[in-house]
Amino acid sequence: MPQQKEQLPDLTIEQLRGMMSALGVNRLLVKELAPNDNSKNQPYLSGSMEVTNILPSGEPYVDETKDGNRIMKAALPLEWLQPDGSSVPAPHAKLILYPQYPEVRFSGFLQGARNAPRELLTTRQPGRLLFFGITFDRRIIGWCAGHDSALARALPALGELEAVGVFRRIPLAIRAKSTRDILLEQLLRIHREDWIVSKALRADGSLVPCLASNCIGYTLEAELGVARNGRAEPDFEGWEVKANQVGNFARVPPSKVITLMTPEPTGGVYREDGVEAFIRRFGYPDKKGRADRRNFGGVHRVGERHKDTGMTLLLDGYDHSAEKVTDPDGALLLVDDGGTVAASWSFPALLGIWSKKHAQAVYVPGEVRKSPQREYRYGPGVRLAEGTSFNHLVGALAKGDVYYDPGIKLENESSARPTTKKRSQFRIKSGNMTDLYDHMEEYDLTGS
Repeated sequence: MPQQKEQLPDLTIEQLRGMMSALGVNRLLVKELAPNDNSKNQPYLSGSMEVTNILPSGEPYVDETKDGNRIMKAALPLEWLQPDGSSVPAPHAKLILYPQYPEVRFSGFLQGARNAPRELLTTRQPGRLLFFGITFDRRIIGWCAGHDSALARALPALGELEAVGVFRRIPLAIRAKSTRDILLEQLLRIHREDWIVSKALRADGSLVPCLASNCIGYTLEAELGVARNGRAEPDFEGWEVKANQVGNFARVPPSKVITLMTPEPTGGVYREDGVEAFIRRFGYPDKKGRADRRNFGGVHRVGERHKDTGMTLLLDGYDHSAEKVTDPDGALLLVDDGGTVAASWSFPALLGIWSKKHAQAVYVPGEVRKSPQREYRYGPGVRLAEGTSFNHLVGALAKGDVYYDPGIKLENESSARPTTKKRSQFRIKSGNMTDLYDHMEEYDLTGS
């Protein structure tokens, strides 16, 4: 049975804001569509992989096309806004990712989707507007408007809108301040509070003590009203907020190490035979002489053999001379001298992890004092970073600025019940953080 022709209302900007907010949207983005941005040609969303840091998406995977090419895809949790204010899923919506170009396109958004904006997204008419509302629980609410719509007429009156990749951000409330200004005002307030008792904010709005050594981030998030939850990233007005503990926030050394992510390997001996078999085969006796213990650790960089483990990191599917990914099904490999892959991280898996990073991030230095109670205070010198992508990560790995620094151990190895500890972390020195972003700015909250 053919789908019923959609009868979409000509919404005003106030109506769109209200309907989006009612569905839980906390960020509203818009893109003006070019003639080629239609269902046949697949709308263009990015000239890099940064759109995966802007739009929530599923885990990337590699698929083979009819002509034998292998491409990377990721499901998009898209729902089309309905005239009555509800939303319905677009079950086949996905991102088509081409890290080798790089480029990202939007596909499958009409298939099986009831009352989708079919007429607008099958035409080559310029000036159409595609709206994406991002919800608190990482769904996307979509809407489309024509070039002669009330929404198209209203946008110029909003003034210069913040750029977020190929999108522009529409404030959900009528206000002149940008998200950057709101963020900086809040960080200045927190800095002026001086010492703050360590705490965390629960999803129900209650504050609880936080006693662990990593509470510097939870305390800052609590001050910003960001609840501690199971998501991979905090979100304040679309910014990722990262607190880093230092000895003196007035002097943050460029050698300060920052842990970026802790992904478990997706292949190799580690994955196939388990962490115990991995460390028995490739680990070394504890250097401090602790009995019955084997370790696997140390800084491992791409192209450099590690003297203790005999391992070398390699980027398979990356052209070092051209500085780009050549195979979307490539991987970061940890190999021994004989070429055995001890551990590996596929490009789709790394992209899936890195996509949890926001395209906009702020790095805030903080100090701790533990007596008479655990407290933190946050410095005025913050770093504002914008525009990251999977390509930035792989490029930094290739340069050796992002490195693998595991802390894996096997204790009581000769006993019937040995114990293992997993810690596959990737790190970078503070002075090299610029490799991960298009733009990074040092900013003094006090204006001094």
